[in-house]
Amino acid sequence: MPRVDNSDFYIAAMKKYGISAKGLNWNSKKSQYIRFEALYSFLKKDIGKCTIVDAGCGFGDFYLFLKENKTLPKEYIGIDIVDEMVFEAKRRTNAKIYKKDLLTDSLITADYYVASGSLNILTRFETYLFIKRCFDSSKKGFLFNMLKGKDKSQSFNYFQPQEIKNYCRSFSKEVIIKKNYMENDFTIFLKKV
Repeated sequence: MPRVDNSDFYIAAMKKYGISAKGLNWNSKKSQYIRFEALYSFLKKDIGKCTIVDAGCGFGDFYLFLKENKTLPKEYIGIDIVDEMVFEAKRRTNAKIYKKDLLTDSLITADYYVASGSLNILTRFETYLFIKRCFDSSKKGFLFNMLKGKDKSQSFNYFQPQEIKNYCRSFSKEVIIKKNYMENDFTIFLKKV
């Protein structure tokens, strides 16, 4: 079970800030887009030819980011566990959006899985399970970002890049870490091919 209840965590933010980056508990749209840029930097050469599953898609903002940059994938599929997010993502993107629990439900196979902010309130065990399941469901790789720091928060999930790298080396051919684009954040690309 997450550190905090997913629905309560996100619905409270939605009620306070509406359908916005802050409504997903991001600091701002700018910080959300900086994280999207880090993910996109690994995908840009392949994006038009691939299928992407956005694991924990929220309101579909990563899709909208790609659309604004005129770089949509061959197919975009969103997955979220919160009903209100699934509804809004469908409305905003007209893409395939599914309600699923990424830790327990069967997952769709795609070229890439991406996750931005989706691991921020999970426990250690859930984080490792989420990473492995998304990686196993991808053909080319899994890209995700995480909060960097010491894990002392009651709400948020912090890791050191080396800890994630050590875990992921047990099953991924190549682990690429991108740092220094934003304080207290890092992005990982687990490459299959």
